[in-house]
Amino acid sequence: MSYRKDRQFSLDGISYSDYAGADFSGLSKEDLVKLWRKTLDNGMHGICFSMYEDGQEPGDTITEEQVERRIKILKPHTEWIRSFSCIEGNEHIPRIAKKHGLKNMVGAWLGDDMEKNEEEIEALIQLGKEGCVDIAAVGNEVLYRNDLTLEQLLTYIKRVKEALPEVQVGYVDAYYEFSVHPELVEVSDVILSNCYPYWEGCHIDHSLNHMQQMFGQASHAAQGKRVIITETGWPSQGESLRGAHSSEENAMKYFINAQAWSAKDNVDIFYFSSFDESWKVGDEGVVGAYWGLWDKHEKLKF
Repeated sequence: MSYRKDRQFSLDGISYSDYAGADFSGLSKEDLVKLWRKTLDNGMHGICFSMYEDGQEPGDTITEEQVERRIKILKPHTEWIRSFSCIEGNEHIPRIAKKHGLKNMVGAWLGDDMEKNEEEIEALIQLGKEGCVDIAAVGNEVLYRNDLTLEQLLTYIKRVKEALPEVQVGYVDAYYEFSVHPELVEVSDVILSNCYPYWEGCHIDHSLNHMQQMFGQASHAAQGKRVIITETGWPSQGESLRGAHSSEENAMKYFINAQAWSAKDNVDIFYFSSFDESWKVGDEGVVGAYWGLWDKHEKLKF
């Protein structure tokens, strides 16, 4: 399996249900923090790389030094790094991660700007030819945003597959898109599924089971192909969404349950996200800035 060799399912004797997760009812916040830290130290399959400091946003060019500093912070806790773009400094992420012995899921960010798409695809292919790409993610939620047609997206995926025959290639989107578009399953080597109970207004007590159901739907659509959860997480502050409440306690509980399930059932998860990013407020509201395990100053939150 793809996890760290020393990674084990352990909750220090706390009772665990396959669907509800850990029983946190007897834990103080101090105890919860200790369990969260132990879970983090036990290691993750993968984590999503947060690129931007305060005052930075997509479109800014990021230096190698900034990327390396953040890779060094993440290295002790994960085997895989997921990046979202291949230009404007994002190309440094897989190169530096490889230098530090990490594996890479490398994303080409596709949208409705065809010139930018061309830059992204060419840069992804170049990184693949350098040996920096273990899994290529051709686009992220493109269909969800209605940025491209299915036919346009399939053309990009096939182009990358042809250029990088030794690399596993897929496309990232919400779990249900693979049920709606079987053509995506057919063309993909691996099914890359985003699963967010929070964004569906799910209460924290039911969130693990809801993520499992999302994963189950993607797995049913996958026709036997490997399914990876490419994003899941819980914000530590900000707005709430129906039954889903943003809080430090809920963020810790969700992380612990996600990692326990990942280790116990051998489900590959890329946790979202590594560092808080202030620029995301514009897209998602206040809650968008608080998805990291580390804060915007690169300090562990808890």
